[in-house]
Amino acid sequence: MTGYKQVPGLVEVREAFGETTLVVEREQLRAAALHLRDELGFNYLADIAGADYLGWSGEVAGSWGSAEGRDLNLPYTLGAAPAPEPKPKRFSLSYHLLALRDEPVRLRLQTWLDDGETAPSAVEIWPAADWLEREVYDLMGIVFDGHPNLVRLLTPDDWEGHPLRKDYPVGGEPVRFSEEV
Repeated sequence: MTGYKQVPGLVEVREAFGETTLVVEREQLRAAALHLRDELGFNYLADIAGADYLGWSGEVAGSWGSAEGRDLNLPYTLGAAPAPEPKPKRFSLSYHLLALRDEPVRLRLQTWLDDGETAPSAVEIWPAADWLEREVYDLMGIVFDGHPNLVRLLTPDDWEGHPLRKDYPVGGEPVRFSEEV
């Protein structure tokens, strides 16, 4: 596919695992989406995915996988491994697009934002973005400027926090055990 170099706000084109990702500046996300729809024919928005990379710029506990996987029988493969490259900002926002033609073309449009930064709504560009943006807002806390009805979709209106954030408290109801059998 040609014409990616004219996408407004283009920062990087990545090819990996048979997929193409266009990384754009957050301020140019709307212009890039319009260009992809109107000039390159990406007329179908399949999904919007938010991801939280809290802690990826420093030490992170846990283990990392790779494209090659890990051999769990080898020593030192269960603990902390070298962390991957730091991410530009805390959150990534990925729009999974499809150009419906004789040979369909898939593309990921991605931007990065920090906590408190907003993204422009894509509802006027792809109407399917309505509920997809509400889902990302509800679970990740990313606000979409210009969304016609940005309210919670999956959690109750009085829910505190956003459950898919890495800093969301994980816990539950305390369990009381007794010695009765």
